Amino acid sequence: MGSTSPDDLAEQVLNKCLAGEAPPAGPLCELVEAALDSADASRALFGILVEGLADRFEPRLAETYASLFSGAIARVLPEFTAPELVARYKRVRRLRRFQGDPKRIRRVFVLSRVTLGADIAVTSVVLGAAKRRFPRAPVYLVSGPKSWELFAGDPRVRLLPVAYLRGGTLRERVLAGAGLRAELSRAGSLVIDPDSRLTQLGLLPVCPEENYFFFESRSYGGDDEDSLTELTRRWLAQTFGIADARPYVAPECEAEPGDARLITMSLGVGENAAKRVRDPFEEELLRSLAAQGHEMLVDTGPGGEEATRVERAIACSGAPPRQIRTFRGSFAAFAARIARSRLYIGYDSAGQHAAAACGVPLVTVFAGFASPRMFARWQPSGPGPKAVIRVDDPDPRRVLAETLAAVERLLG
Repeated sequence: MGSTSPDDLAEQVLNKCLAGEAPPAGPLCELVEAALDSADASRALFGILVEGLADRFEPRLAETYASLFSGAIARVLPEFTAPELVARYKRVRRLRRFQGDPKRIRRVFVLSRVTLGADIAVTSVVLGAAKRRFPRAPVYLVSGPKSWELFAGDPRVRLLPVAYLRGGTLRERVLAGAGLRAELSRAGSLVIDPDSRLTQLGLLPVCPEENYFFFESRSYGGDDEDSLTELTRRWLAQTFGIADARPYVAPECEAEPGDARLITMSLGVGENAAKRVRDPFEEELLRSLAAQGHEMLVDTGPGGEEATRVERAIACSGAPPRQIRTFRGSFAAFAARIARSRLYIGYDSAGQHAAAACGVPLVTVFAGFASPRMFARWQPSGPGPKAVIRVDDPDPRRVLAETLAAVERLLG
């Protein structure tokens, strides 16, 4: 690669696409070539360009993505051509109602969205509908272990494991999806794809087209303000005739005695610093809640920077240890604790979707969204009360005041 960094190349291409201009072929080709076997370049390709296009939830940009990324897939899998992949994508993204006999379906495969929050807000809704539409068929979640743990307690859901590395190279990510073809193409199988990264958002063929149902979530719903959960329910009603599917979690782990008096909290942002409210928001939030007598269980996340930040905020809050405890473990285990808690507080992350699915009152501090439609799409959706603090002005004092007011309102 020349003197231009992968991040700069990705930004160049993204900015042209957002402006409605043709992406520069040179930087795009250079970025894709580097991303084939470089994790850093792949991170720029996916984290800046692909997510930058997807997070706007605009139909035009969904088509732009298909035209750009089809070439990247063809670069890894030369048995496909970019025009063929785009033509197929245009066919499968059309709404198509299931017309077959459910009794003839031997197995249903539901593809993971790879991220935990999306697997609760979207994939779990699909799993619930698939179990009802195909009551005699085993339903497989095609996922890694972390997503599977969220549903391991559901006797109707089985696991088809796949090793998809979110930090992997372009080649590794595409080959992970391509490796599913033999299993997903078995006779009598049906595949439901909720815009999964395993198929690179519907571009990568993984089974015969007639057995594949694709929910293209980035443009479905047009200009309305519905959440992704509501859009998924609408698509399932139109496609499979199941009108009232709901998000859920079913971890095998159990909650602990005393969880009902706790406020559960996650300060994780999934390596996206834009989702945070700047200091001293987190320590002041903990200090204020402790001063009001609340007991809290705070997730330290996967370790590293997040755990260090959480522990620092707790230490700086000055709250006594009996009021703030930390949780270290799997997200599925933390979701079980969320489900029994009296209130959940966190940034836009998987925790809010777990709380919403379980009907737990929740406060979400929502910052760093790429567009107003992204803010609308990722709203937590569930039967319980919620408050979503939209952070346009990042002043930590204002956000803290709004958050504390929301907590007081929800706890009554």
